[in-house]
Amino acid sequence: MTSATKGSTTLQYAASLSGTLAVICDGMHFGWASPSVPQFTNNATCTLCITDSEGSTLAVMPLVGSIFGSLFAATVVDIFGRKRSQLATAIPFFFAWIAVAFCQNIYLLYFARFIAGGAGGFTFTVLPMYIGEIADAKVRGMLGSSCSVTWIAGFLIINVIGSYFSIKTTALVSSVVPALLFVTFLWMPESPYYLLMKDKPEKAKRALERLKGTTDVGEDLNRIRTAIQAEEKSHKGKFVDLYRVPSNRKAAIIAGGLRGFQQLAGTTAIAFYTHEIFETATDRISNHHAVMIYYAIQLVLTSLSSSIVDRAGRRPLLLISMAGAALALFVEGTYFYILNETTIDTRPFSVVAVVGLLAFVILFGVGMQSIPVCMLGELFPTSVKAFALCLADLYFCVMATVASKYLQITKAKFGLHVSFYGFFVCAVMGLVFIYFFVPETKGKTLEDIQNELKNGTGMRVDKGSEDEKISLKA
Repeated sequence: MTSATKGSTTLQYAASLSGTLAVICDGMHFGWASPSVPQFTNNATCTLCITDSEGSTLAVMPLVGSIFGSLFAATVVDIFGRKRSQLATAIPFFFAWIAVAFCQNIYLLYFARFIAGGAGGFTFTVLPMYIGEIADAKVRGMLGSSCSVTWIAGFLIINVIGSYFSIKTTALVSSVVPALLFVTFLWMPESPYYLLMKDKPEKAKRALERLKGTTDVGEDLNRIRTAIQAEEKSHKGKFVDLYRVPSNRKAAIIAGGLRGFQQLAGTTAIAFYTHEIFETATDRISNHHAVMIYYAIQLVLTSLSSSIVDRAGRRPLLLISMAGAALALFVEGTYFYILNETTIDTRPFSVVAVVGLLAFVILFGVGMQSIPVCMLGELFPTSVKAFALCLADLYFCVMATVASKYLQITKAKFGLHVSFYGFFVCAVMGLVFIYFFVPETKGKTLEDIQNELKNGTGMRVDKGSEDEKISLKA
């Protein structure tokens, strides 16, 4: 959403910040197992003692819930609206933390983790859609990529709190986040796109005026109305339109490629096994500190990427990020090959493994960590966006599981060098995919992006574009 009129984007920032409190909460629930499950398995201190198998189930339960949450969100977000749907996630997030704090039954704990995952899947279907529809083109990249930034922040926060406090105290402190989400997001405007979809032009006008900080919104209102009417005239927004409409197919290929190669390059899988990788590489740092450092660096770099993405452009950051990550993965693979398959003494240069892993985190955070999520809110028309983001979240769960299982199996059977070399190959393939198929969306309205996809220019780079030349220099 953009306009030639002057105004203020302050409320757009506020609405995005408030909405991403749900993403922080999701990250905290996903990361909760790392500091908390060991407390459940410590027979000397635990009040509810569980087995290793039950601990593994607790860790993955949010992933299961996320699948159901994504599917449910796709069916209701166009009925109840973006705002009310997002606001509703505060309730299961809050009660999940309360259940974790007080429950003395493993099955209730399973259920609490399941509903928290469901709320997270719901959030990642609704929130990128909401942010993409309320944000001006000049800030949409930064606000859209904030979902990845705040998700990582959630992991870092829960690892810090959980490392120093009991399970009960950690859960009670964490319950403040969804409460804050409800209190703040209650006052935010609904998406003008949704209001016009429901034939509520006056409410859409008032929402636009609040979001843009000006009463001169006629041009924006007409542009959005025209785009929605054109979508409704050409197709009614059915699930099959994701595949039946050529422009939607192109968008799905771009989004699927970005999210797929993001996971196949190992980012989530490596995060799951950071403890063990650091242990294998060096004994100079504790597990808790290793995880904190890992997520702190990832948070800083992803925040940096988010702040410059609307100036540097999506493509240059993606290309630099994936190329650098591939190099870091190759270095890691080579170190572990020498460690596992040769008689060379690696102790004098064991720091290489740590530096390589941190380099991967830094370079991946420059673009590949946040921009794929940002582009999810940009590539699809309003009529099928709910279905697209639902499938994207399901696809993320599947690819993250595949990559994690690959790392687990190859690490056990062949050694970490095979794991890292596999991730390196996928990163190179992802680099090729980005270069040939991912378009630049910097500074373009959602309608501009759809026009490019429909006209056949959305699957390639316009090498004559002045914006692209400027982006590449940046």
